Amino acid sequence: MMGYSTRTFLIATALTALSSSAFAQAAMPWEMKTGVGYAYDKEGKTFSYKMGTNNAAVLLKGAKKVKKGTLFFIGQNGQLYMRSGPYLEGDGTFMFGAN
Repeated sequence: MMGYSTRTFLIATALTALSSSAFAQAAMPWEMKTGVGYAYDKEGKTFSYKMGTNNAAVLLKGAKKVKKGTLFFIGQNGQLYMRSGPYLEGDGTFMFGAN
């Protein structure tokens, strides 16, 4: 557990949100909960862990904040990616959505 960073937890959460079929149709908010860690492991599986506070300092050491406006997605090769940059059209629609 200690080897996972906050960024990894956010990526795993995004993976879960992006794998939903409803996401392709409309933007749906997803919520991370305090006290829960989210992981995307070496085999591409996602997990959630109930966290405590006794070693929070160790968890935060080396962790990086994810910039607002970051998009997470799974490529055709099954790899998890993130993009910091525009992903919405001027009218708020998803620029990479189905036509």
